[in-house]
Order: sequence, then structure tokens, then C-alpha cells
Amino acid sequence: MSIVADIAVHAVDEMAHEHKPEIRKPYRPSRIILHVLLTLGALVMAGPFIWMILSSFKPLDEIFIQPPKILPQDWAPENYSNALAQADFVRGFWNSIYIAVTVTVVSVLTCAMAAYAFARIKFPGEKQLFMVFLATMMVPGQLTVIPLYIILSKIGWVDTHLAIIVPAALFNAFGVFLMRQYVRGIPVELEEAASIDGAGRVRVFCTLILPLLRTPLTALGIFTFLNQWNNFFYPLIFLNSEEKFTIPLLVNQFKGAYSSDWTGLMAAATLAAGPMLIIFIIAQRQIVEGIALSGSKT
Repeated sequence: MSIVADIAVHAVDEMAHEHKPEIRKPYRPSRIILHVLLTLGALVMAGPFIWMILSSFKPLDEIFIQPPKILPQDWAPENYSNALAQADFVRGFWNSIYIAVTVTVVSVLTCAMAAYAFARIKFPGEKQLFMVFLATMMVPGQLTVIPLYIILSKIGWVDTHLAIIVPAALFNAFGVFLMRQYVRGIPVELEEAASIDGAGRVRVFCTLILPLLRTPLTALGIFTFLNQWNNFFYPLIFLNSEEKFTIPLLVNQFKGAYSSDWTGLMAAATLAAGPMLIIFIIAQRQIVEGIALSGSKT
């Protein structure tokens, strides 16, 4: 009987809980003001992007019309076909995709390996070497481009995609720093237990460390891919042949020394931003988590 009574009491409690009205928290004025400010900030940030998309459908005479019109008066979708005909975007998309994917995969792997070495392997001068490694983040890339160009020209990599892939894939100080902080947060007891079972460094890294670093590795991979897709400076320096150009270089072709094809430029920029917008929509949670993780780990 006691069991039946307990069940009955539990059922009554559940029914009372179901019919209990929800108490909504009142909106505070400060919270409303915060949402209004965030909405205005979002509109300001999205304004140039919206203007670019709408301008890509405008005829040339509407680009500089005064006062400016947000919506096109005469829609011109042929701007996209003209942009595709003027530049080989298919080849440019392929070049950008395979360069960005290659750099991302290799960079994520090398960053994880270097981070594990700095966090777990003790050797003389370890901390000093890591500090020198981090100090390279304070050196602008424009200062190292000349010696890098000389080195790559000596080995015959100028005007090849290797000049874009290899330096970026094998050296990422920020990625190593981010991964090292997470490796240090993994309990050493897990590795000691694996070592007792006979696992070596390589097996511990592959079967234990990498799965635990899945979230930061995903965030680092997204950031690396976005950075390589938008990379303009290094392809401009090292690439000369048009068939090897990436998307940023193809978009830059619409700007001339004396005149610019503004409608084609807007259409080309919209095409170039399309994949990044798709990636953000698909992986926005990982991007936000990566920004939060990179700022919270110390």
C-alpha cells in the first residue's frame, strides 16, 4: 500500500507541477536598451554587406546616383554573368578551396602536435623556446615577406601554390598557443593510465589527446579556413600566372588604375563572400564557441 500511496502522491505532484503557471521575469529597462543597442549594432555591421548585394544588381548609372537609392530601380542580374565571363571564377574557386582545405588540415595537425610537445615533453629551454615562438606573433608579416620571397625563389616555389600552402600550414603560432592551453587542461592521469597499458607517445596523442581536443580543433580549423580564403597579400606577392590566382586576386582585377568596373566588382565580391556566408550559417555555433574559448583559456 505504501508503494501505491507514493505513486499517487508523485502523480498529484506531477499534475500540480503541470498546471502551475509559469512566472515570467519582467523585462528590465536596461535589458531592453541592451537589445536595442545590439540590434542597431547588427544593422550597422550588416549595412555594407547588404549594400554590396543590392549594388551588384544595379546598372552602372545607379551606382553613383544622388541621392543614393538602396533598392535598384532597374534590376541588372546580368552583372553576375558579366563578372563570370570576365574572370575565371571556376578555376579561382577551385584554387582557393584546395589551398584553404590543405592549409587547414595540415595546420590543425601540426598545431596539435606542437602544442602536445610544448605541454607535455620537458626539455632544456622549453619555456624560453615557447616564449620566442609566441613572440613571432608580434612581428608583422610585411616585415618577413622579403626574406621569405628570397628563400622561396631560391627553391623555385615562386608562382606556385606551394609558396602559399607550406609557410601557412607549417607555422601557426596562435594555433599552437591555443592548443597548448587545452592540452595543459587535460589531466595527466589519463596519459599515465594509457602509458601503464603500454601506449607510447604517438598512440596517446592519436587515441587520447586528439579526441579530447575536438572542440578547439574545430574552431581553429574554421578560423584557419576563413583566413586562407580571404588571404590577399601573400597570393599577390607570390603568384604571377592568372590561372593560379585565388578568389581575392580575381576580385581585385575589377579595379583598374584609371577606372573600375563597379557593378562587376560588387557581383564578384558577392560571389566571393557566398561560401563564407554558407560556412558561417552552418558552423556559427562552432565559430562563437571558438571565439569564447580563445578568450577564456589562460
